[in-house]
Amino acid sequence: GATIVLRDRFSASQFWDDCRKYNVTVIQYIGEVLRYLCSVPQRNNDQDHKVRLAIGNGVRADVWREFIRRFGNINVLEFYASTEGNITFINYTGRIGAVGRVNCLQKKILCYELIQYDVEREEPVRDEHGYCIRVPKGKPGLLICKISPFAPFSGYAGAKEQTEKKQLRDVFRKGDLYFNSGDLLVIDNDNFIYFHDRIGDTFRWKGENVSTTEVADVLGLIDCVQDVIVYGVSVPGCEGRTGMACIRLKENCEFNGESTYRHVITHLPNYARPRFIRIKNTIELTATFKYSKVQLMEEGFNPAVIKDHLYFLDDK
Repeated sequence: GATIVLRDRFSASQFWDDCRKYNVTVIQYIGEVLRYLCSVPQRNNDQDHKVRLAIGNGVRADVWREFIRRFGNINVLEFYASTEGNITFINYTGRIGAVGRVNCLQKKILCYELIQYDVEREEPVRDEHGYCIRVPKGKPGLLICKISPFAPFSGYAGAKEQTEKKQLRDVFRKGDLYFNSGDLLVIDNDNFIYFHDRIGDTFRWKGENVSTTEVADVLGLIDCVQDVIVYGVSVPGCEGRTGMACIRLKENCEFNGESTYRHVITHLPNYARPRFIRIKNTIELTATFKYSKVQLMEEGFNPAVIKDHLYFLDDK
């Protein structure tokens, strides 16, 4: 068997010392763990370790590149899965940013599809016959997988209503049954598949769907940004939701509105640019190192509630 090393709590500053001490060869990550490791000041012995494989999910493409540049030729095995789900992808090729690669055999056995999803109505788009519509390559779609003996879905114990929400009926023909992942993914022309966004996080502004993940990735490239969360907020008198970003700055860094504006207009289309930016000293994380958005969305951009520095985009 193999030996597993567990620590009382995660420490980015002591992580590699622990790996060296116990001759660790494989590490597991979730959420923002790899980015935390990259945010620690560089050391001369950053590549002095025996780690050959990192397996997990939720790493951004820019963090992935920085991780292997700084810590050596570590094979990052990014995957897509959920505890209750009946579909899994694993990126065994090393293609940065992808969660896997689709192939005919897997698709024939598991019968999964990406279908059109209406962000405003929060439901799949159906044609004149009442059936769901597949999306072409390059377009984000809701991931669904047919429930079968090969891909079962047992549901949630004691939660019939929640279980029903995860099931889609009459998808492509009368009586069929699919698992609703709740995630938007996209397949490129090389058949690599990428996580796009959670359907509850994607919002619609100026007639366009905005991916919070894509916007956060762009803002994360700004030098002064340590952490960033992007979410949609309602604006009185306007349809849909506009983008807002909550940012935690790196130590000893100041927010520069002008350079941020130039970065945003260079890398994001008009509809995807966040209209509000909130600067916070700390950002709450879940137990799985993911950002907590609920309270931020509730507070919106109300200056009567927010005591942090608040900026708005004046692009007129």
